[in-house]
Amino acid sequence: MVEQLVIAVLGLAATLVGMLGGALYWLGGKFREIDMRFREIDMRFGEVNARIDRLAQAFVSYQEFFTEFLTAEGILRAERAVLARNELARFIRLAAGNPFSEEEVRRLEELISKDELTLDEALELRELARKAIREYGEYPEAWKLHLYASIMVGLALRRRVEEERREP
Repeated sequence: MVEQLVIAVLGLAATLVGMLGGALYWLGGKFREIDMRFREIDMRFGEVNARIDRLAQAFVSYQEFFTEFLTAEGILRAERAVLARNELARFIRLAAGNPFSEEEVRRLEELISKDELTLDEALELRELARKAIREYGEYPEAWKLHLYASIMVGLALRRRVEEERREP
């Protein structure tokens, strides 16, 4: 009787282990399938993100060119830059952390506080503004910084052209 009970228990255990093993094998296949589908979705979103990044970069380049052109031609004047500069204190508070280093934040403050920038300084400010757009593009303050930097580049270019005209 004990032998029959042990055989029955072992048979039941073997059946349960077999069923559990089969279920786990089936679940493993389903999880692999789900994992593959997630990878496909990630790839599709990666393609969309790349398109959005290219579009954003195109807009940044357009804004730079248009603003610098209008400023260099005298259509946008230095007084207009002051309006944008007054808004930039908010961005400085936002940038005081990743990905801007303490040195970059200090340099931003220094460049923004100047009334007139050399072309090299204006280009440096524009590079920092580009970084701001890449990292904080969802904040209007980042775009204002970029606009201000582009105006400053245009003003510096205009001053350079005027100086070259004055030289004999």
